[in-house]
Amino acid sequence: MRVGITLACSECKQRNYTTTKDKKKHSEKVELRKYCRFCNTHTIHKEIK
Repeated sequence: MRVGITLACSECKQRNYTTTKDKKKHSEKVELRKYCRFCNTHTIHKEIK
């Protein structure tokens, strides 16, 4: 079962990306290194509610 999630920058807290994940395989929260256009650099983006 795939669910939609939102990724937010860990530094500026802006919500930059949306994606999907498989809840059965990955029950923990997702953390990805993505580009933040507000910080103008690559930062860790964490899954939010």
